Amino acid sequence: MPVNRRKSRTVRAGRSSPSRAKSRTTRPATPRQAEILTFIRDYCHKNGYSPTYDEIAAEFDISKVTVFEHLTILEERGLLTKDRHKARSLQLAEHLELPDDRPSCLKLVGRIAAGSPIEAIEEPETIDLEQVFTSRHGTYVLEVKGDSMIDDHIADGDLVVIEQRTTPINGETVVALLENGEATLKRFYREKSRIRLQPANPKYEPIYATDVHVQGVLIGVIRKTR
Repeated sequence: MPVNRRKSRTVRAGRSSPSRAKSRTTRPATPRQAEILTFIRDYCHKNGYSPTYDEIAAEFDISKVTVFEHLTILEERGLLTKDRHKARSLQLAEHLELPDDRPSCLKLVGRIAAGSPIEAIEEPETIDLEQVFTSRHGTYVLEVKGDSMIDDHIADGDLVVIEQRTTPINGETVVALLENGEATLKRFYREKSRIRLQPANPKYEPIYATDVHVQGVLIGVIRKTR
């Protein structure tokens, strides 16, 4: 699948200083910070976009002002970034470590052919899924609900690996945030005066829009067979 090769910049939160350059915060300092960051992570994984301040406030039964204070501290510590002009712009730092993070590694114990059997690996190797689906833009995973992409072999319950890239090429499958606030997984096509979001199932009609916020581009599908 084509990948955007534009050069990326590293944006550092706060003012730079020699002391900051020597060490980088990777973990939240308080339980409440960890809870908020975990909620943001899980919300993004489920929906494809970040929660609003109001949604965070409702989740923890705190005021919007308190949410703003927490997020400002987390931004100053380099654990997330946000755009004050956008409602759903929260993005966790790639180096962030949360208490319930789990290794994304599986053991490679052999190779299998469609024909005759081949020899198993004597010393199992380790496959890091974050390395298999690597991207300079960062990645996240969403669970698919529905069958609108079934002809592209993306079924209900599949896990899709999304690259956090907002500039898709025509024909790529994207996570698109629509004007009504809903997110959908569809093939992206830029036409003369509109954007067409094309399903891969004849039961569904294309979605046409003039303003689509692309949240990411599909780079992999993970399926559990049972």
